[in-house]
Amino acid sequence: MKAILALEDGSVFAGRGFGAKAEACGEVCFNTSMTGYQEILTDPSYKGQIVTMTYPLIGNYGVNSLDVESWQPHVAGFVVRELSPVVSSWRAEGSLAEYLEKYGIPGLDGVDTRALTKKLRVRGALNGFISTLDVSPEEAVARARSWPGLAGVDYVQCVTHAHPFLWDESDGQSGIFTLPRGSDNTPADAALPPADIPIVAFDYGMKYNILRRLRQHGFKTQVLPATATAREALACKPAGIFLSNGPGDPSALDYAVRTVAELIESGTPIFGICLGHQILGQAFGGRTFKLKFGHRGGNQPVKDLATGKVEITAQNHGFAVDPATLPNDVVVDRINLNDRTVEGMRHKSKPVFCVQYHPEASPGPHDSTPLFAEFRKMIEDA
Repeated sequence: MKAILALEDGSVFAGRGFGAKAEACGEVCFNTSMTGYQEILTDPSYKGQIVTMTYPLIGNYGVNSLDVESWQPHVAGFVVRELSPVVSSWRAEGSLAEYLEKYGIPGLDGVDTRALTKKLRVRGALNGFISTLDVSPEEAVARARSWPGLAGVDYVQCVTHAHPFLWDESDGQSGIFTLPRGSDNTPADAALPPADIPIVAFDYGMKYNILRRLRQHGFKTQVLPATATAREALACKPAGIFLSNGPGDPSALDYAVRTVAELIESGTPIFGICLGHQILGQAFGGRTFKLKFGHRGGNQPVKDLATGKVEITAQNHGFAVDPATLPNDVVVDRINLNDRTVEGMRHKSKPVFCVQYHPEASPGPHDSTPLFAEFRKMIEDA
């Protein structure tokens, strides 16, 4: 079927449609990961966005029920250069096209994603309209221009779990993935440590692999909705607080900022990532701003200013913390080597730290996995 992507600047990209017969508006962005499209589709941080993959061939290993990062895909639309006609992985339970059709998401194949990416890098992220229905280019552009955009919109309450839950009580979902080894091809199972540190995790749009990583480091994680109060969190008697990733504009989350500010004053150790990092930045007294085209992909270089070490990180965000607005008792300890934006903060006197990226890295790289152990040590020291 024919499909179209229109941008607010008047650009139109026509190609072949796949997935659902549907249409949607969203902010058009690009992701530079070579693999992991199913994890990207199901990352709640992509709520309200039309994602373009810069890698040219997508869909060759299909989809399965194990590689999801939430209960459903959250992207508004999906754009690729070439959709693989063959699904060749032994783990596949279906094709990418079937998966998008099941969840009502339109896909666009056969467009020049390099030209689209270059446009977004020059102009910045643009509002767009994607359709696999019969829509004229003029109408598509008008729909893109009429969409209000992400700024000032709270998407977190669209993706957070509505009710609290305890993650993986039976230890059936957090096993450490290992490849078969030895002549008998049996997996070398790595036993999980005891879940001996109770924590509360605020779900702003949390990926499942964050919860897996926390369990693998010995945390017993009680997940609370994004709207939970500091009193509700502290009533769980946590040894630490985790603030998750999530979608949208952090400046629209006044309720979360107030809660986190109270938790900072309680003295409870806190670790935040991605949107949690931006919420902490505001709770410290700082402000956030919108990036030109964001950081999305698995190849973002981050420098630890204390050690000089560089991590290659997985990221997905369109906003950042303004370092000039932070108080003197907060130190910026990590920066992005591409654009020098803030990638990590630490409070000088309280047990609080955060990073702008995704240390759970699903998909990889895994350079930042030790941050979970650092969180555990902070709690043990406290």
